[in-house]
Amino acid sequence: MDFLADESFDFRLVRPLRAAGHSVTSVLETRPGADDATVIRLAAESGRVLLTEDKDFGWLVYVSQSAPVV
Repeated sequence: MDFLADESFDFRLVRPLRAAGHSVTSVLETRPGADDATVIRLAAESGRVLLTEDKDFGWLVYVSQSAPVV
């Protein structure tokens, strides 16, 4: 499975996901400091499932409907 790990996602979990054969792109490694809207856009454009511990994403996606849901 393809994932995009947000900066708030515990990086200690990225390594075992990769070791299990999943494709995990980490915002911490590729786009540090990216705002939430950018992270959601990156996940949608790349077809990746967003991994996050940031509760603001739920509001952005479901309440405000300001971001695409894939």
